[in-house]
Amino acid sequence: MLDADLAMLYGVPTRVLNQVVRRNIKRFPQDFMFKLAHPEKNEVITICDHLKNLKYAKASPNAFTEHGAIMAANVLNTQRAIQISVFMVRSFVKLREMLATHKELAHKLAELERKIQNHDESIQSLIVAIRQLMAPSEPKLPKKRIGFLVEEPHVPYGVSKGFKKQRKQ
Repeated sequence: MLDADLAMLYGVPTRVLNQVVRRNIKRFPQDFMFKLAHPEKNEVITICDHLKNLKYAKASPNAFTEHGAIMAANVLNTQRAIQISVFMVRSFVKLREMLATHKELAHKLAELERKIQNHDESIQSLIVAIRQLMAPSEPKLPKKRIGFLVEEPHVPYGVSKGFKKQRKQ
């Protein structure tokens, strides 16, 4: 969460929040809070419309993790900050519970996806086989006769009467 969003939640100006954080910097290690680099700042500004005003800011905004946001509420010590920090703690606890209960469901969904992918491949191969069976077969060519074929005009086999007479002479 960026410092501007956190300050809005706690009901204080951003500069006041950043000032309190600077005074208590030992309470904000790197896993609680960090400064955005210039390219990260530009990316956040292009993604989030409500952060247009940060475009012209000289300083890079601070980004807070869940622990850093709660620590900022403790450091600010205003009534609104206390209410919001209690609300945030409850919502983070609820979120973790939801993740824990849905972790098993997510595992089952992943297993189901793997099974479906295997089934998809099997179904796809079945469809291909059925289409091959449905495809019209090639027209059958007439069978060729096997053996020696004589391509002559029809000649009667046997001796004709006229042929015998010619032979005797």
